[in-house]
Amino acid sequence: MSNHLATIQSPADVKKLTVPQLVELAEEIRERLILGVSKTGGHIGPNLGVVELTIAMHYVFDTPQDSFVFDVSHQAYVHKLLTGRENRFDTIRQPGGLNGFMLRTESEHDSFGAGHAGTALSAALGMAVARDMSGGKEHIVALAGDAAFTNGISFEALNNIAVQTKRMIIILNDNAWSIDKNVGAIASYFHKIVTHPSFKYLHDRAGEFIARFGGKAVSHVARKAEESVKGLLGPSMLFEEFGLSYYGPIDGHDLPLLIDTFKFLKQQNKPVILHAITQKGRGFQPALDKQKKFHGLGPYDPETGETTAAGQKTYSEIFAETLSKLATANDKVVAITAAMPNGTALDLFRPLHPKRYFDVGIAEEHAVIFAAGMATKGYRPFCAIYSTFLQRAFDPIVHDVALQNLPVVFCMDRGGLSGDDGPTHHGLFDISYLRSIPNIVHMVPRNEDELADMMYTAMLHDGPSAIRYPRGIGPGKPVKEQPVALEIGVAEVVKQGTDVTVFGLGALFHLAEETAVRLEAQGLSVALINPRFAKPIDRHTVERYTKDAGLVITFEDHVLAGGFGSAILETMNALEINTPVVRIGWPDEFIEHGRVDALRAKYGITADEALVQAQPYLQAIQQAHLATR
Repeated sequence: MSNHLATIQSPADVKKLTVPQLVELAEEIRERLILGVSKTGGHIGPNLGVVELTIAMHYVFDTPQDSFVFDVSHQAYVHKLLTGRENRFDTIRQPGGLNGFMLRTESEHDSFGAGHAGTALSAALGMAVARDMSGGKEHIVALAGDAAFTNGISFEALNNIAVQTKRMIIILNDNAWSIDKNVGAIASYFHKIVTHPSFKYLHDRAGEFIARFGGKAVSHVARKAEESVKGLLGPSMLFEEFGLSYYGPIDGHDLPLLIDTFKFLKQQNKPVILHAITQKGRGFQPALDKQKKFHGLGPYDPETGETTAAGQKTYSEIFAETLSKLATANDKVVAITAAMPNGTALDLFRPLHPKRYFDVGIAEEHAVIFAAGMATKGYRPFCAIYSTFLQRAFDPIVHDVALQNLPVVFCMDRGGLSGDDGPTHHGLFDISYLRSIPNIVHMVPRNEDELADMMYTAMLHDGPSAIRYPRGIGPGKPVKEQPVALEIGVAEVVKQGTDVTVFGLGALFHLAEETAVRLEAQGLSVALINPRFAKPIDRHTVERYTKDAGLVITFEDHVLAGGFGSAILETMNALEINTPVVRIGWPDEFIEHGRVDALRAKYGITADEALVQAQPYLQAIQQAHLATR
């Protein structure tokens, strides 16, 4: 069997292969992906779908002189294999290894980093305009999936491309999926194109055209498809209205056709878009059978695709089950997701309440304002959006929800470190970016049962609220049948004490417990507090348990800057309490990918670190005890 992949040290080596050898290379890469990702986990489905596209791009264009911009960039594994990183591929998403997304600091071939959808066209346009201003000749190629076109940023870029540059190439990678099936008018529009009889005719004859006419066939196929689709959908194509020349749709797995098409597009002195039809998960039957599961997952059996079943429900599943119960009891409860029904577990809610489930596509800003509109009509919208993705909707949260004091509930999955996905997906900023907004109530559960109580509390609350909870499983606290409403802004005093007060917020409450036990072993009286609320802070509890204590310790799975510990310090300052405070949380930097426990140990998010920082103050407390004996 051939082993062309072993010869690829850079894109220059791709160009040395013949087209038949490139076809063999594509199959080698698929085998490499399936086996490699089975050990590390990752985004296997999207990468299997872009093998031929990526090979053809590197065969025709010249990175790093030419720039490739991948939307989201979770489909950049093939690109990494072809740009000198094959020998490190087994480290992908592992501590100290390759990042699961494009990363500028990782390779000169990664021209633009990403992890969120909808950014590629804007970034590529910025590069193209900068090139034009500098008199450069390089090519700028943006590869964006069809799901990216449900994002408003993509349309903002489309509105500017033809006006601001004369040369740029967009590849529309159309596989009809984001993580779940794509939704909305854009998805329907693309579906009409690819199911039109004229496309099937051209698709079937593409190989014949290439064989007979070589490169000339590309323009013929593109033009005929364009004319057919125009006839189907109106006087002109959507992209033509934006000033882009549309080519396709073509088979995104036909390497000879892709190569000739890219050669043709490379010569065009105008902004162009190529519509390529691909199959997500191609070459791996389990990924084809279960597209949602194999978008991104942990390690699996490379033969069967089977994964190890989790023995405990995740926070996401507890959220979805609780919301389903709330919706059964209250017909005003609705669920909203931004193309993440699987990640947020709302696919468990959808079959139970299909008319009260809304997937708006990758459009977080719209999701929030849409929820605000529903709230004005008496509904209780629960927006399930990852903490990191909700950052995109900051202004709608302020302007459309909080300013009008509307009862929208933001359920922020992946609140805290997101492990293998890295800095684009860590939810480490939501306390900071939400607690400054008036009217917001921000809750953080320490276990699964408390999450259910907070959701019930939020449903009853007549204003905006947010709940952050971590990725994966919790401590395993059983969820009672009927949740109870919590008193807004009131912390839970788990244990009373006078020498040291320890606050453990949410997922890090267990570290606060451990710290309290170890302090008590030193003969100290320790108060242990489950804050429950990042906003409003329980002033009464803070005053009572910090005023006369010798030390306060706070734990949070969040950046220290503007986080929960900062809120405690601000509250103590307002109360004129000068007790020293040791804050344990994430530093003012972007945290790399890796195992959560290892990263916490590296950055001092541990009971050990808390005790080290506390030591000078503990000595003072113990000396005071001796003086009073």
